[in-house]
Amino acid sequence: MNIPFSPPYIDESVEAEVLDALRSGWITTGPKVKALEQEVCKYTGAESCLVVNSATSALMLVLHWYGVKKGDEVIIPAYTYCATALAVMHVGATPVMVDVEDDFNISVEKIKAAITPKTKVIIPVDFAGWSCNYAAIHNLINEATIKNNFVATSEQQKKLNRILILSDAAHSFGATYNYKKLGTAADITVFSFHAVKNLTTAEGGAICFHLPLPFDNNEIYSTFRLWSLNGQTKDAFSKSKAGGWKYDIVYPGFKMNMPDVLAAIGLAQIRKYDSFLLVERKRVFEFYNNHFSKQDWAILPPYQKEGCTSSFHLYPLRIKNISEEQRDKIIEQIALAGVAVNVHFQPLPLLHIFKERNFDITLYPKAYNNYKSEISLPVYPQLNNNQCNYIVTTIIDAVNAIISNE
Repeated sequence: MNIPFSPPYIDESVEAEVLDALRSGWITTGPKVKALEQEVCKYTGAESCLVVNSATSALMLVLHWYGVKKGDEVIIPAYTYCATALAVMHVGATPVMVDVEDDFNISVEKIKAAITPKTKVIIPVDFAGWSCNYAAIHNLINEATIKNNFVATSEQQKKLNRILILSDAAHSFGATYNYKKLGTAADITVFSFHAVKNLTTAEGGAICFHLPLPFDNNEIYSTFRLWSLNGQTKDAFSKSKAGGWKYDIVYPGFKMNMPDVLAAIGLAQIRKYDSFLLVERKRVFEFYNNHFSKQDWAILPPYQKEGCTSSFHLYPLRIKNISEEQRDKIIEQIALAGVAVNVHFQPLPLLHIFKERNFDITLYPKAYNNYKSEISLPVYPQLNNNQCNYIVTTIIDAVNAIISNE
């Protein structure tokens, strides 16, 4: 068998929606983008939502809006994709990395130890689709001592008067936290619609706004939309109308908009997300659980507890008491059988760009221990049970072969 890791789900409904966009004569930002934004709001419960060209752009846009700049600090987990840190660096601020817990997600205890008067934002990352402990993070940043030490240096910071919670929910579209779909657990939530994500637009992301009063989330949406279109007062769709050519540039903005032809993919997928896509991902996830639970070397990933469920984006299987080298040999064996697996993620301090900035992996022992034993398995609706059985058998054989030989 030849089983790819994460192909996009493209069916006739996706093709029809994209074809409709192509035939409409309008393929850049327009009505399908607006329709997707409305569907995301309806799905997540967010008051407003802006879709953009990537989750990385989305994070940068939020940090810029909140006035994060050189000299400021943003707390992130050491166990995440590089984009979380790069977004911070691109606005001139310093990423402050902290260790994670056994569930791969950021440690609230480590966040507390890392907060300084320079801290402006905390970016929790929902690893593999499993939500962070948002209640504990909210409680932490509202502690009197921490709140009193917050130094506001921008208009938005003065209005909120505390550290902003910006959720990197790139993996967790469709997950639930405290009995609600993710999208309102943080002040602002960013989703990714990249090609390998549960819901895709090929490339893209979404910003869901859930800021407290006195913020007006619809007004903030309008600001972000303007900023994502070079600060231009009219988008291309409005300008194309008869007599609508005149516009102004009122802010030195960015080019971060999503085009309609990509929004069409997500629009078709979100309509069947809960009824099919999420159901099928859960089927694959539970198939793995049922089989790997019988292996004494397997550490199964978290996926449900009271009020919380995963989005089943990844199946991060961990193998007890193995080294990084053994894990790599297991992956080589699996690849020889035609199964594509992955590793999520190399902790940031292992990457050159962060090593040269003096980040030291020994300061993040849980991140490294999770990483060295982790193998991400394919999870997507197109996998049938025969393929899942082949994947399970291949992995069990590979693990047993490497463990027994060393």
